[in-house]
Amino acid sequence: MTDNSTDMFPGGLETWNSSSECCQWALVECNSQQVTGLNLYSVFPTLGKTSTVLAPIFRIKTLMSLDISYNSIQGEIPGIGLRNLSELVYLDMRGNSFNGSIPLELFHLANLEFLDLSDNMIEGVLPNDVVGLKSLKQLSLDANFIHGELPEEIGNLIELKQFTVPGNQISGRIPLSILQLRKLEVLNLQNNSFSLEIPADIGSLVNLTTLDLSKNRLSGEIPSSIRKMRKLETLQLENNMLSAWNNNLAIEPKCKLSSLSLRSCSVKGQIPSWISNQTDLIYLDLSENDLEGDFPQWLAERNLGTIILSDNKLTGSLPSQLFQSRNLSVLALSRNNFSGEWPEINTASIMVLLLSENNFSGPLPKSISNIHRLLLLDLSKNSFSGNEFPAFGPDSLIAFVDVSSNNFSGKVPSDFGLFTVMLSLSQNGFYGPLPENFSNLIMLEHLDLHDNNISGEFPAFFSQMSSVQVLILRNNSIKGSISSDLSSLSSLRILDLSNNYLKGEIPQSLGNLTGMIETPDAPLRLSEIFKFPVEIHDLIVNWKKAKQGLSIRNRDIYTFLDLSKNRLSGEIPHSLGGLKSLKLLNLSFNELSGKIPISFGDLESVETLDLSHNCLDGEIPGTFSKLLELNYLDLSNNKLGGKIPGGSQMDTLVDPKMYANNSGLCGVQIEVPCEEDLVPPGPPLRKKQEPMYSWIATGVGYPVGFLSSTAVMYVLGYFNTAPAYHRRGHRRRSLR
Repeated sequence: MTDNSTDMFPGGLETWNSSSECCQWALVECNSQQVTGLNLYSVFPTLGKTSTVLAPIFRIKTLMSLDISYNSIQGEIPGIGLRNLSELVYLDMRGNSFNGSIPLELFHLANLEFLDLSDNMIEGVLPNDVVGLKSLKQLSLDANFIHGELPEEIGNLIELKQFTVPGNQISGRIPLSILQLRKLEVLNLQNNSFSLEIPADIGSLVNLTTLDLSKNRLSGEIPSSIRKMRKLETLQLENNMLSAWNNNLAIEPKCKLSSLSLRSCSVKGQIPSWISNQTDLIYLDLSENDLEGDFPQWLAERNLGTIILSDNKLTGSLPSQLFQSRNLSVLALSRNNFSGEWPEINTASIMVLLLSENNFSGPLPKSISNIHRLLLLDLSKNSFSGNEFPAFGPDSLIAFVDVSSNNFSGKVPSDFGLFTVMLSLSQNGFYGPLPENFSNLIMLEHLDLHDNNISGEFPAFFSQMSSVQVLILRNNSIKGSISSDLSSLSSLRILDLSNNYLKGEIPQSLGNLTGMIETPDAPLRLSEIFKFPVEIHDLIVNWKKAKQGLSIRNRDIYTFLDLSKNRLSGEIPHSLGGLKSLKLLNLSFNELSGKIPISFGDLESVETLDLSHNCLDGEIPGTFSKLLELNYLDLSNNKLGGKIPGGSQMDTLVDPKMYANNSGLCGVQIEVPCEEDLVPPGPPLRKKQEPMYSWIATGVGYPVGFLSSTAVMYVLGYFNTAPAYHRRGHRRRSLR
């Protein structure tokens, strides 16, 4: 090691100094005063280090173990330097920013037993040269950009016990040579583009404990040879195009699984009975299949930790034993045909309860509020009823509650835990004023109460709910004026107060809503919290005159302000033009007057703008020509006049309904020319002056010639004897 080691490897390595023996330094392993190991896991305090920082290490030819993981090192992997470390047995480089392809020099480290290059930005293919790693026991290439097919030479690494490449772009078939890896214990090819069939003799890998082939494009039947894997504990085959086992095939694996996922594997009929013999099973996912029949009694008594049966055709009521399990943490049964009332719940272990889109009915048992560990509760789109909603204590851990689209009634429930993040009570029969203790929910980000019977004044306490990002009160009976203090909600991105009885002016302060000015940061997604699919229902919004769903994936990039269908009056605040991230602004069906603010031309992200059915006058601001994202505009039923502004986007908004019933709009969009656009007539052409006698002769000659011609025709009897069609023809000829 060199004297500048502390400069190369900072990060609190107090014992690293030039006056001490390097074998006494922290993070250094030695054997007979020779450095054999460096543990430099996450020692760099700042980002931006390039791979040249590793140069001093490559001079330590006695190294057998090197861990430089999670240091954000950038650049290509230095193959020439690694070639010098021929004694390496252990090499961990995961969690950096290495790019480029894997250097061929790496495959000449014949003593290497452990190689982890996961969580980098490595590209290219896994080359045939991998065969050089004869001693390799673990190869991990997770979460990179490796593509192409796996080389057949992978089967020559006969010492391999773990082979993991999830989260890459590897395609083609699973090479048959992989069946030669008889010592393999973990095989994880998840989330790639593998296709064709799973090798029929995959069951010959009898030492496998984990087989994860999920999220690929595999097809064909699941090989029956899998039943030979007596040591198999985790089987993940979901999200492929496989045909799974069913009861008719009478295939019963001899393994003792602890985790089984056959999601989206075309499993048909009843839940396979062979699963009942899996007494060690903890995790079961059979969602997105064609399962029918009742919830099995044996499954309710099995005491699993996770049961996911969503998106099937299961029917009947749920066994009462299911809600008495000591171990059940996750129960996901959404989008089936389950029915009946709920029994009392005598378990405290449930963390996630997803039962949406079934036919459950009756009141919720009050005991549900006693599940202290409950984090996520989704009972939406059922037929639950009752006017006394269970009260959760302030110390409850519940974070996500969705009971929308049911038949609940009574006063708006507000007894939820202080950790509540999402609360959706929409499309029920809740009535009365909004409860003031909503303001105690200091972590609440999403509050949706649309389509209820809520009344009373618009509450002032909303200004205290500083974390709120989504506030939906659409289609209720709320009256009074909009509080100017609402502008203190700096995180608010979606505000829908439409179809109420609000009156008064729109507060100028709404133009200060920071969440509608700046592009928001992406929030933490549920998929990042839970290790299985968790779906939150689309947020229903009025978009282009129709109700549409806004998925949770897009909810963080869309900002909405909808105050339509109220009794708001006065002028539109100029400040609203500062809401630069707004995607939708709807102020229609109010009593607004005055001119459209020129500042609306600064709504650079707006896609839908609806100001229809008001009393707005004056001209449409020319600044509308700057609205390059605008694809839906409605200015109808106002008192607007003048020219409709043009522009690359405004010229495409040509539906006459957008401008109907105004005081005199014109423009190319409605094919009504504006006066200033009409071509003015030019000066009269000056003809060459003729002699006076020619005009006199013309004036005299015309009547004389006409009278002479008439006399001749009369004599010939033309007007009396010629048929009508002849007369018409004569006229046509004479007009030529």
